[in-house]
Amino acid sequence: MVPLTFAETGEKIIIKKIGGSPDVKKHLEDMGFVVGTEISVITANGGNVIINVKNTRVAISKEMALKIMV
Repeated sequence: MVPLTFAETGEKIIIKKIGGSPDVKKHLEDMGFVVGTEISVITANGGNVIINVKNTRVAISKEMALKIMV
């Protein structure tokens, strides 16, 4: 298990764990980041990561991406 920031661009991966405070976990769940969901990294540049989750593109900060374990 590694943080989402280590995933390769275009690689399909499954969320295994979400860390952080209850508020952070709830915020990520509201955006579609749920354990067991398949996601893929579209691009990672600067401090942001763009993810394809449930057929939607979502941009999150690198700090948030570090809380998502795949």
